[in-house]
Amino acid sequence: MAAVVFDAEVLSRAERIPAQFVWPAEERAPAGVEEMDIPVVDLGEFLRAGGGRDGLPRGVVEACERHGFFLVVNHGVDPALLAAAYRCCAAFYARPLAEKQRAQRRPGESHGYASSFTGRFSSMLPWKETLSFHCSDATGAERAVADYFVAVLGEDYRHMGEVYQAYCDAMVRLALDVTEVPAAALGLGRGALRGFFAGGDSVMRLNHYPPCRQPHLALGTGPHRDPTSLTLLHQDGVGGLQVRVGGEWRAVRPHADCFVVNIGDTFAALTDGRHASCLHRAVVSGAAARTSLAFFLNPPLDRAVRPLDALLAAAGGGRPRAYPDFTWREYLRFTQTCYRSDAVTMDAFVSWIAARRGGGGGRDDDHHGGQAEEESK
Repeated sequence: MAAVVFDAEVLSRAERIPAQFVWPAEERAPAGVEEMDIPVVDLGEFLRAGGGRDGLPRGVVEACERHGFFLVVNHGVDPALLAAAYRCCAAFYARPLAEKQRAQRRPGESHGYASSFTGRFSSMLPWKETLSFHCSDATGAERAVADYFVAVLGEDYRHMGEVYQAYCDAMVRLALDVTEVPAAALGLGRGALRGFFAGGDSVMRLNHYPPCRQPHLALGTGPHRDPTSLTLLHQDGVGGLQVRVGGEWRAVRPHADCFVVNIGDTFAALTDGRHASCLHRAVVSGAAARTSLAFFLNPPLDRAVRPLDALLAAAGGGRPRAYPDFTWREYLRFTQTCYRSDAVTMDAFVSWIAARRGGGGGRDDDHHGGQAEEESK
């Protein structure tokens, strides 16, 4: 099948979508998916009350263990900053494809512009385009986002870079605050998980899902679990996020004052499997473009992902570890160069890393037919 170029301006007007974007019938989203019952955390109130397990709203502990999704309100992110982030996102995606491609994502990288991952895969492509960039609270990285926009896209993008620098600073602060919620759900003390993420290799992603004339055939993002640690997502009013709970797909309704938080594979491993990394996807609209702002909290690249001793002790000495030790660099490499992320990415990674450490070698070109790395939401 010939390679296809995902030009959002052109394809959003196409009466028939290219075959590369058609998903199998069993993967497609039916109409009328019921809304998900998802707990809401008033983060400001929770932190002021001390951040203990007794201060968690009803349902949060079960949510962390069952599907890993909850909402946060009273999060402290300035609504004016959120509005500016959405304006800049719209401005970027309104640019011609050739201009956006100045930030083209290169093979094996986790940052840059990607038009539906057409350069990496040839079937079941997501109906979306993304711009991803690294952000961190590490010393020396204070201007990394603003500098990235100017260096890659040019001086005309300085204001956009400044907006996203401010937004990423706010998201790093918020994400570290949010770690107190699953920590409390695990019975850990306040601040128990913050240090693990200090100076981390976090990623900000701007998602754009153009309108699709055949939305019943396409998916904005296919079913996957995030390989990252925590995802903080803000959706515009169009919506499209769906989560697999109890064998059924459920929709997460967008709320302007909420961030959707979900636990990813790396965080699940950090909890020795006590918290869940859940399957989710994004659907597209036939009438409107959809935008979402996704922040992925990650540890430093070479920090060992290993449960705290307190969690291992609570599990009992006779219980085998749910996952081996690994680094974020190893898992990131796996999802970027070895495997197309899907419902069983972590299982495949555990087998891959065992083969490498046991002398089996492992293949860096062993692609699989699931969904592309970290495509949330």
